[in-house]
Amino acid sequence: MPETPIAPGTPLPDCDIAAIMRLIPHRYPFLLIDRVIEITAFERAVGIKNVTANEPFFPGHFPTDPIMPGVLTIEAMAQTAAVLTIASAGPAVAGSRVYFMAIDEARFRRPVRPGDTLRLEVRQVRSKLGVYRYEGRAWVGAEVVTEASFGAKLIGH
Repeated sequence: MPETPIAPGTPLPDCDIAAIMRLIPHRYPFLLIDRVIEITAFERAVGIKNVTANEPFFPGHFPTDPIMPGVLTIEAMAQTAAVLTIASAGPAVAGSRVYFMAIDEARFRRPVRPGDTLRLEVRQVRSKLGVYRYEGRAWVGAEVVTEASFGAKLIGH
């Protein structure tokens, strides 16, 4: 019997790290989200990244002034979008890859440092034939630190 499609706007369960790892193929040191605390099928998701001093990029970026590379903040938004896309599509596509196709209008408002908690908010703007468009913002507290729009394609496993 075919799987019942998930209706757009359906609230989906939050994802802890184990659930994220079932949905997307990223692993340490490149798995950049710790939880997804809100998912609304085919619409939006909110991911969390707790930035620690133990991140593998800090010794080189920069040793005396550790800053999370802005592109990794966008990657964390993209991983949140991948969880949204795969969770919305259902178990049949779990483990599939969502490949970046474009990053547009990226803005870096302030550095992200050890001790910060990133709140990664992504919204699916459109989809067609497995190609998706998203808008994302990363927050630390009440401040937007990074924003971008980006495109991706769902690739089967």
